[in-house]
Amino acid sequence: MPAHQVKTRPSRRQFLAQAAASAATPYLLTSSRASAAPSANDRPRIGCIGVGSMGMGDAGDHARFGDIVAVCDVDGGHCQRARYDDRVGRGRADAYEDYRRILDRGDIDVVSIVTPDHWHVKIAVEALQAGKHVFCQKPLTLTLEENRLIRQACQKHSDRVFFVGTQQRSDRDRFLRAVNMVQKGLLGRVTKITAGIDGAPTGGPFQAEVPPAELDWYMWLGQAPLVDYMKRRCHYEFRWWYEYSGGKFTDWGAHHVDIALWAMGLDKQGTGPVEIDGTDAHHPVEFKDGMPQRHDCYNTSDDFNVISRFDDGLELHVTSRGDNGILFEGEKGRLFVNRGRISGTPIDEQWDRDAYGDAELAELYKGKPHEGHKDNFYRCIREGGLPVSDVYSHVQTMNVCHLSAIAARLGRKIAWDPKSEQITGDDQAAAMMSRVRRPGFDIPVA
Repeated sequence: MPAHQVKTRPSRRQFLAQAAASAATPYLLTSSRASAAPSANDRPRIGCIGVGSMGMGDAGDHARFGDIVAVCDVDGGHCQRARYDDRVGRGRADAYEDYRRILDRGDIDVVSIVTPDHWHVKIAVEALQAGKHVFCQKPLTLTLEENRLIRQACQKHSDRVFFVGTQQRSDRDRFLRAVNMVQKGLLGRVTKITAGIDGAPTGGPFQAEVPPAELDWYMWLGQAPLVDYMKRRCHYEFRWWYEYSGGKFTDWGAHHVDIALWAMGLDKQGTGPVEIDGTDAHHPVEFKDGMPQRHDCYNTSDDFNVISRFDDGLELHVTSRGDNGILFEGEKGRLFVNRGRISGTPIDEQWDRDAYGDAELAELYKGKPHEGHKDNFYRCIREGGLPVSDVYSHVQTMNVCHLSAIAARLGRKIAWDPKSEQITGDDQAAAMMSRVRRPGFDIPVA
């Protein structure tokens, strides 16, 4: 057995080793939420890395499918709360503040990564190398370079299931219906898509403080620059600092841009825009050469309309203005979808009445039955195959999201070669494809 492979108890070996050939067995669909939950004696053992607000929600979901045996967070308060939570640790899980303790355990089969964005790829690559199946929240990456690193790692460790938390890919009545309608050509040729993702909040100046005793601020920062602790840089609000995230470009963009590209068949490697126009973007602080000039205020864009142009004439507008959701504009009709509704003449007149059923759902689900989001993850662990929220399509989404942020930060148009995955003709923009990481926090190359 290779050193990186998980050693499991015989009672769980069948769960982890079932061949993908079982996918040939017909599925019996009794409802749109057919459960993939394993039997009690086949439950995988799960370690949860990052158990703040979102992490706790995900951990509770994972507990339906396996036993949470370890929790981890650099905030000791979060860690202990998760350890004793009735749905998560139940007082029996081990608690760590260093995620490597979880990866070192040969008895853990699955890890759930719900940390701030700038930690995702480092932990995920190391988890794959340790032989774990991985669930990781969106947005998966911090930079364009990280997109390549995580894709490379997943290609090398293809025996592991890697699942991204883009749950809109499992919404049958809204997003999947919209994707199917576009893919079936019912709107005609789509020429414009508007992804409304809202603007980031503004705030500051904030004061430097002494970190709470229960928080390892040095470790929380990870690869990011070493700075004084500010409460508003940490936990949920890390999203509004380019040092740790991409603002709304990657927060909501990871959801809505994903649906837009999936519907258009542009979620495959080698596809993507050729020009990204960031001239209509504003930030709450002054920027110079793409860098914020204040370090005590939120710095991600609060008002923008960034346009990605594709070589076939399609325009994708990623904007803070208007309704949150996705508007597809085709030659035959328009369709709007968000988490609350799907609307437009194609919906009112049911243009898809004969073109949307179990067969179409299975096609979208890569040959598996439609079901709950994490159900699909655990089914793929048992049966093999790519999950509905796979790393490869998500990387294509993150390419567009990161390019949008770079163009917005520079306030100009940039050119992108989707085949080579390089920013061309602009050395300053190309330099923003990666970042210098603090010593000791580099990402291993798979």
